[in-house]
Amino acid sequence: MKKGYWVITYRSIADESALKAYGALALPALESFGGRFLTRSMSQVQAHEAGLQQRTILVEFDDYEIALAARKSEAYQQALQALGSGVERDFRIVEGA
Repeated sequence: MKKGYWVITYRSIADESALKAYGALALPALESFGGRFLTRSMSQVQAHEAGLQQRTILVEFDDYEIALAARKSEAYQQALQALGSGVERDFRIVEGA
């Protein structure tokens, strides 16, 4: 099985309190699927070439299908509701090599 990864970059944060509420719900939701945070919101980012200095989150799952299921889960959907329109982000689920 190939691992699955969530790659999330935050382009802008309009509502810090919504982001905190999201984090409080998202963390246990993802951990219940075995998600492991490889980076956190306070990790340093060294951007190169066309890269942007943005908050970046990387979450690893044991397999790609689990990563997809975690995104669709009811618990994660509740976290998204708490986030609302408080941020603009780029969110991808990718399969490991």
